[in-house]
Formats: sequence, C-alpha cells, structure tokens
Amino acid sequence: MPVDLNACHCVLCDDPGDLDRRTQATIEKVQEHGWQVVMIPSDEHGPGWAFTIGLWHNYRSPELAMFGLDIHDMQICLNALGENAVAGLALEAEQEWPDIIDRYPVALKAVDHHWYRAFFGTAIGFYRRPPFPFLQVVWPGRDGTFPWHPDGDDRYRDHQPHLWLRPDEHPPGIWTQDL
Repeated sequence: MPVDLNACHCVLCDDPGDLDRRTQATIEKVQEHGWQVVMIPSDEHGPGWAFTIGLWHNYRSPELAMFGLDIHDMQICLNALGENAVAGLALEAEQEWPDIIDRYPVALKAVDHHWYRAFFGTAIGFYRRPPFPFLQVVWPGRDGTFPWHPDGDDRYRDHQPHLWLRPDEHPPGIWTQDL
C-alpha cells in the first residue's frame, strides 16, 4: 500500500487517546497560534536549540529547527519563517532566505530522519509517526559563510549540528557524543 506523503498522523488528526500534559499544551498552542516553538536553552552540556511543531499539521510546510544561537533569537527567526509558510511561500531544502537574522541570510537543509529522536521528542509525541519533514535553519558565521564552506570560520562550526548528514556521517563533536 503506498504511503501518503502529505498525510498527517498527529494527535489532532487521529484519535489521540490519553495525552500527557506536554502534548496537551502543544495542542493548545498549535490550535491557538498555528504552531508552537519549543525552546531548549543552552546549558553546561552545549548550545541550545529551538524547533516548531504544527507547521506540517496546519500548512503542510516542513517543521523548522535551529541551533546554537540565543533561544529567543531562534524563536523570532523560526516565527518569521513560519509566517512566510502561512503566507503561502514554500519552505524547501537548499533555499536561502536573506535578512532573516539582521542582515544575514539563513539556509534551509533537509534533516535526516535519524536525528529526530535525539532532538525532536516533543514533535514525535505530537505527530506520533512519519511522515513529518523537518528543515534545519542554518545560520552563517560573522564572515557570512555557512558551516559547509571550506573557508568558513571554525569558531562557528560546532555551534550547530549538520543534521542534513546521517548521524554516522557527522563529524564527531558535541552533537554526536550522546548518540
């Protein structure tokens, strides 16, 4: 039987059954605002990250994830990109969006699904099963180069993972140490 790649199997589309408080809170945010931005602050173990839940359910736009900046700045960026999805602009892998962060562009990269469990547990709880696509919102260093550019600033390479790679292809570092 073929898989419907546009299907949504979230707790709003299928019978949710009993839900924990976190999932119920997510449902309320998604119903009220269209999506939620989950923010994981930085701590002694590493940089923080933020991601959306609800863009796929409401707009059939990929969910978005961002890493390594202040969580409130990432929330602003993810919300700005989410507003573009609501306006009907397609968010797709390999796009660059100018001026999302001050005067800097961001690039969108498809997230390999092998990373979902490590970073997007709340989204898994909401969507329950695939498909639900994620795009990583990648920011450049101060010199304007992205992490994959050979002349990029090494100080910024480890601030965000390379989720477009499979975990076994990712350079060793803070993002892979618990895998």
